[in-house]
Order: sequence, then C-alpha cells, then structure tokens
Amino acid sequence: MLSEIRITDFAIIDQLEVQFAPGFNVITGETGAGKSIIIDAVDLVLGGRADSDFIRAEREKAVVEAVFKLPPSLQAAVRPLLNAEHIEMPTDELTLTRELRANGRNVCRVNGSTVNLQFYREIGQRLVDIHGQGEHLSLLRAPEHLYLLDRYASLDVSRAALADLVDQLGVLRAEIDQLQMDEAARARRVDMLTYQLEEIRAVAPQPAEEQALREESERLANVEQIAALSVEAARLLDSDDETPSALSLLNQIAAVLHKLARFDPRMAEHAANADNTVAQVEDVARALSHYTESIEHNPTRLYDVEERLDALNRLKRKYGGSLEAVLDFAARCEAELQNITNSEARIAELRTEEELLLRKIGERAAQISAARRQAAAKLGEGIVRELAELRMEGARFEVSLTQEDDPEGCFVGERRLKFDSTGIDAVEFMLAANRGEPLRPLAKVASGGETARIMLALKTVLSHADHTPTLIFDEIDQGIGGRVGSVVGQKLWKLSDGHQVLCVTHLAHIAGFGDRHFRVTKGYSGERTIAIISELNDRARVEEMAEMLGAETVSAKQSAHDILMLARNVKDGKSVQESLL
Repeated sequence: MLSEIRITDFAIIDQLEVQFAPGFNVITGETGAGKSIIIDAVDLVLGGRADSDFIRAEREKAVVEAVFKLPPSLQAAVRPLLNAEHIEMPTDELTLTRELRANGRNVCRVNGSTVNLQFYREIGQRLVDIHGQGEHLSLLRAPEHLYLLDRYASLDVSRAALADLVDQLGVLRAEIDQLQMDEAARARRVDMLTYQLEEIRAVAPQPAEEQALREESERLANVEQIAALSVEAARLLDSDDETPSALSLLNQIAAVLHKLARFDPRMAEHAANADNTVAQVEDVARALSHYTESIEHNPTRLYDVEERLDALNRLKRKYGGSLEAVLDFAARCEAELQNITNSEARIAELRTEEELLLRKIGERAAQISAARRQAAAKLGEGIVRELAELRMEGARFEVSLTQEDDPEGCFVGERRLKFDSTGIDAVEFMLAANRGEPLRPLAKVASGGETARIMLALKTVLSHADHTPTLIFDEIDQGIGGRVGSVVGQKLWKLSDGHQVLCVTHLAHIAGFGDRHFRVTKGYSGERTIAIISELNDRARVEEMAEMLGAETVSAKQSAHDILMLARNVKDGKSVQESLL
C-alpha cells in the first residue's frame, strides 16, 4: 500500500507530506485547491509523463517521493526484479523517487538507486492502479484481460503446465529449423565445415606437443652456446690439463680423509661421503661427455620445428586461443556435419515428437479454454449486477473469447489453432453501456463518470483476482447523485477489504464511507498560493461534508451527520437501503 508521499515544489504544492492508511482514504476540497495535483504527483512518481511545467514557478526542480509497504505476495514478485538491478530491499518498504528538473532532465530512483524509466515504470505499475490516468489503468489494457480472467478462474497451475509444454515445443522447433535450412544454405554450411575440418586435420595438432616443440626450438636455436658450455663444464670436471680438475681434486680429498680416519675413526663417515661425492661427480662427467658428443647443429630440424609452431599458431588464431580449443572446435564441426548428413532421419524423428507435443498442448489448452468460458459467464453476470446497482441498468457486459486457425497450430478436435504459452484464446472485455447499443471493446466505450462506474464494477467483481495493492479513483462521482453515491461509497469501502483505496471526490455520500478523510485547501505563503492537506476528525468531517452539500446551515450539517451515520450502519452490516429507511 501507499503509506506516505512527500511532494516538493510540484505545481502549487510547496512542501506537502501525507501519510495514508490501509482501508478507504478519501480526499476532498474545493475546486482548484490541488486535489487532482496530488494524483498527478502520484502518477509522476509511478513513472508517468514528466513535464517541466509541473515544476513550481521560480524553482529548479520538483521532487515526489512515495513509500510503499508491500504484502508478501508482491514482495515475491518484485524482489527478483530488484535483484537483477542490484537494488536492496531489506524490509517490506519500497521507496520510489522522481526528480524533475527545469532543464528537462528527470531522475528515477528505487530505494535510492538510480534506474532507467522503463524499469521504474514497470515497478510502479505493480503498485498502484489510477483511474483517470489511462497509462496505469490496467483494466483498460486488453492484454490484462486474459490475466484477470485466469486469476478469477484460478488457472495459475494449469497455465504453468501449459507454458512448460510450449517451452519444450520451442526447443524442438528450433532444432527442426536448424536442420531445415534451405538446400543452398546447407551446402554452403557443409563446405565451410569441411574446409575448417580439413584445415585442422592437415595440421593434426596434438594437445601436449606445443611445449615440447618450443623447448626443442630453444635448444636448436642456441646449439653453439650449448656446445661451448658443455665442453667447458666437461673440462672443469675431468681433464688432463696442468690445472687440476674438480674430479682430481675430489679424489685427492677422499684419499686424505681415509688416511685421517686411520688415526681418528670419527672421520670414517666423512671419508665415505667423499667417496660418494667422487662417484656422483664421475656420473656427471660421463653424462656430460655423452651429451657433448650428441650435440648436433641441425638447421633443417630447426626450420621444421618453427614451421610446425607457426602452423599451430595459425590454427589457434582462427579457432581458439589454445590447441584444446582448436580440437574442441573440430569436434563441434564433426558433430554438426553428422547432424546435417543425417538431417532427414532426425527431422522425421523430431516431427513425430512435435505432433505429440502439439496434441498435448491442444488438450491442455482446450481444458483451460473451457474453464475460461465457464468463468467468463459468471464474471459477466456479476458485473452486470454491479452496473445495475450503479444506475446502469441497461448495460451489458461480456467476455469475448476468440480463437484463430493456424496450419502450424496445436490440435483441438478437428481444428489446428493458433496458440502461445497462455493457450488458444484471445480475451477482451466487451461492454454496451446503454440499452440497445452493440457490445464494443471496453477501452473504446465510455469516458468520465460512466467509465469510473464501469471500472468500479469490474474492480468489485474482480477484486480477488486483481493483486494491485493500491487503487486510486479520481472524479468517480461525475454524473451521479446522492443515492447512487452512497452505493458507490459502499463499494469503494468494500474494495478496501483487499486493497488500499484512495478516492478524490466532490460527493459527500462517497466521502462519508471513508475510513480516513483528508481535506485539501488553498493557502498562501507570501504572495504564493500553496496547497495544504490535513486529516479531519469527526467534527471537521461533518463541516467539510456540509460544505460539499452546498451549505453550512444546521440542516446541511445534520444531513452530513446522517450520511456519516448511514455509512457507519453499512459498515456494521446493514445495507444502504436498510440504512435509508
């Protein structure tokens, strides 16, 4: 619900802050005081049209901030959207802020995070339904009619099962489309895959060969330095030069240690270690000798290695950043070629699966359609009754369910019908507002107070199916009198059993049913006109409603008091008719 709204420098509003409550909130006030401006501000904060003319004269910007308390069901729907935008909502409160600047720029924030207008508007449409501002009036949007009818008929589970089948069909048809490329495209694809595979196979890369080739290339490129270093190492270890070699010196050391051990046995271990060192060095000398003899200057082999590395690098540049990626690409090419080669058999197999799925979809969709028709008849009867109580006795209302043939559609009896994840029906609410008129789409039928009453009837019957938490009605009293006004007030109050309802009204009979009553008045700050809103107690309500009845006399105040008592009786369980007796 809308728990609080703060408005700054918006039209004639300087600073305004109001806290709304659950239930039925009414807003009254003289013409031009700013009641509808508050609704305009709510529309703006929900993502409505931004116009710099809204900014209060001589101000740089206007700011509207609204705080909503979300029920658990709506939290579950909104949190995934917020998480996708990395917006936190640690409690059940959600804050929308719209800042409109004189330079034409406007900023949208959700819980303090700046978002784009499209996302902002998507969130706003889930929170409030405003009658009088068509963009937020979900009941006038034909695509919403199917959703509302299905909610009314409790078809959520059935629709989810149908949507799962349609998703399966989509995957299957995508594979068929891939296999059914036109002959020329298939030939081109085969040529491309064959060329790529032959290029990779001609090189025949091995996963671990690149490192070995690089090491061999390094050795062959530095063969002269390797030969010189190995000869020098061999000379130092064991040579016949006049300068004693390392091995000669180690043998001398070992001999001295053995002599020393004869006089002191404690040195025997060190003498043995010296012998071991001599043996190890001799092994190194022999290995180095063999290594030196094996060194070969081979420019042809160096060329071959470099050519091989270049070939591997070309493949990596074209088909992946590593040899493993190249081999993986080759495997995918082989699999796709195999699929294309076997496409006719695979397509036949998929077509069989497709027909089975289309029959399952048709069976499920037909069951849903039958449930819709049953619910639509009940819905139409309920709305006609509501319209009659609202002095539209001649009005007719029907839910139109139409289907369209499609040669690629699902099987329903002897027909093949167009379908989507919602089923086979196109749903639209149809209305004839007056006796003798033909049924027409709801969005094209009425305007003003007539539309308001139609919306109220729809809202009343569909209240359990409509999950928008806050409903706002502006000028719902246009063209109706006191007796009907009391009925309208009662219906608005009943709507507040499952919704928060805000209503801007000029009719005392509607205002009397409010659980909370706010009055908007004009005030002055210096030379500037400002709008002021205040909540009324019972005494102030009587005075305000007497003014709404057109007088401030004792009799007018008594009439206002009677209206409040009538509303109280209705809330205590009596009907309007009983209370009027």
